[in-house]
Amino acid sequence: MAGHAKHDYHIIEPSIWPFVAAVSAFVMLFGSVLWMKGGTPLLTIAGLAGVLFVMYSWWAEVVREAHAGDHTPVVYVGLRYGFILFIISEVMFFVAWFWAYFRYALFVPSETTDTSHGIGFAEGGMFPPEGIHAVDPLGLPLVNTLILLLSGCTLTAAHHYLVEMREGGEEPDPKRQQVFWALALTTALGAIFLVMQAIEYVEAYHHDLTLQSTFYGAAFFMATGFHGMHVLIGTIFLAICLIRVNKGHFTAEKHIGFEAAAWYWHFVDVVWLFLFFVIYVGSVGFFSYGH
Repeated sequence: MAGHAKHDYHIIEPSIWPFVAAVSAFVMLFGSVLWMKGGTPLLTIAGLAGVLFVMYSWWAEVVREAHAGDHTPVVYVGLRYGFILFIISEVMFFVAWFWAYFRYALFVPSETTDTSHGIGFAEGGMFPPEGIHAVDPLGLPLVNTLILLLSGCTLTAAHHYLVEMREGGEEPDPKRQQVFWALALTTALGAIFLVMQAIEYVEAYHHDLTLQSTFYGAAFFMATGFHGMHVLIGTIFLAICLIRVNKGHFTAEKHIGFEAAAWYWHFVDVVWLFLFFVIYVGSVGFFSYGH
């Protein structure tokens, strides 16, 4: 245990969670392949359930270690660096989607390619392809942009209230309530964003913009859809922090879990700004040509 160690590192006990996580992820991937080939989604659901169970159990252990005093200053720095590296990997994930979008937005093949598999290139050098109804950026996408920008402000306010909380005392600290409500508002805004994006997708499908609508449709739904998945994960992350704030887990000096959630949410905000100006505005403006 950290109390008996003569160094600043936390030597963890043997854990089964890495093994269970690997098996669950494999089952989910293998099941997804079978599902896409016409099988049932049972293996995918089972694998996903396993992954979610590992996430809950493993991170619950990390929280218990923090309360036990195992998170020394050196461990604290390691957690910070680890999460920063995770966000960098997420940045590169979205760089791949932007790279693909720019590749076909700026260099559209003029010839018609085979579309028997549902996805082909634009015809005649047009982008978006002829017959594709690009989503109006001044509609729901603009509303969602304002929602995410506002959520970034409320989350920053919650962080400021958190670092201003006092320790101890007989009376309840009003700053803790301010943290709670600012964080609750941020979580609600994340949920509203997801509802608005679902409505946007329904409207897009009514205008025949689908995953099968040439490369443009595939790029649009994959890039914005994966971002929506990140918003969902971030909203759950914030909701867990909200529960922990209510339980008094965070202090003004130690709140790495809150910081990680805030970094992740701000990352999601920045990615959406790029998506809005490149994919939404660009599709009806700078990258729209040939018509």
